[in-house]
Amino acid sequence: MADLREDPYPDVYVGGGFSDPAEASLPGTPPDGTTPPDGTPTTGPGPEPGPDRRRAMWRAGRIPGAVAVVTGLVLVCHSFVPNTPGNLGSLLETLLPWTGLAVPALLLAALLRRSVPAVIATLLLGAVWFAVFAPLFLGGRGDAEPNLTVVTHNVNADNPDPAATARTLLAADPDLVALEEVTDDALPAYRKVLDRRLTHSVHIGTVALWSRYPITESRRLTIDPGWSRSLRALVRGPNGPLAVYVVHLPSVRVGASGFTVARRDDTLTTLDRFLDHERQKRVVLLGDLNGTTTDRGLAPLTSRLTPVEDLAGTGFGFSWPAAFPIARIDHILTRGVTPTDAWTLPATGSDHRPIAAGLRT
Repeated sequence: MADLREDPYPDVYVGGGFSDPAEASLPGTPPDGTTPPDGTPTTGPGPEPGPDRRRAMWRAGRIPGAVAVVTGLVLVCHSFVPNTPGNLGSLLETLLPWTGLAVPALLLAALLRRSVPAVIATLLLGAVWFAVFAPLFLGGRGDAEPNLTVVTHNVNADNPDPAATARTLLAADPDLVALEEVTDDALPAYRKVLDRRLTHSVHIGTVALWSRYPITESRRLTIDPGWSRSLRALVRGPNGPLAVYVVHLPSVRVGASGFTVARRDDTLTTLDRFLDHERQKRVVLLGDLNGTTTDRGLAPLTSRLTPVEDLAGTGFGFSWPAAFPIARIDHILTRGVTPTDAWTLPATGSDHRPIAAGLRT
């Protein structure tokens, strides 16, 4: 019998065949391929992350994940945010579309932290945001052709060039033009331009309406005692009478006391009473409402009339401030007519941008 001591490296069976003895694991080498106690590196797959490392990866995205969850809850449950103190609920709802900026910021933070839960939470936030605001982009009325184009613009009492502003509005080829903050000094300049193509008009206080179609009656609406900046007119439109409201609601401010909307909301209550008694089936309201349609303060109005952007599917259409619009506070709302399109006109000498809509009466 051969002396085994003469062959110190016998063949070793590895994975179905015999390997070179020099490639076999030597005594003392851990089977999982990690570095042995003497520090000599070995080949093979690295270790699976341990429980501590997995917990650290989950903890790394706690902040962006939590922010995404809270933002999503605000989007869905903003109506439950209390309006006291300082009408914070209304302020939040005014700026609600801007919560979408949180999605790319949080997604970047989650990726940098390599946190799968935070990525999932942020993607869910994006889905919630899209679900809330999708109607503004996915609406539309198919192939309906407009037979009435309307424009509204807060022209600013300090507008340096009323004539140029009027020409910008006429570029939309409107049938109705509603203006707010029209001063007595600027009125002749607006008339000189607009009267050439819109031969019917009415001016009451600081609001005015020009029309391609006859205005059969008009009257002042007293919705804010001490101010004269709202009117109602009856227009003989292409398919019958149309009640047209031109409205400029009181301004709101953000200050030490919060979001000051009390006076605006009071005038809205009065305006709602006028609309309750409106007998015409077709109604168009144009003007500066100093609030967005997501603001709970405008809910009584939007429950009676529909903002054109909700049906036209043309996006947010922010109108103020003109230099960098952050909110749509100028509106066209309707009842009994079909909005086919809505858009924002180029900036003028005003701090607001004009908005326009195509309607099918």
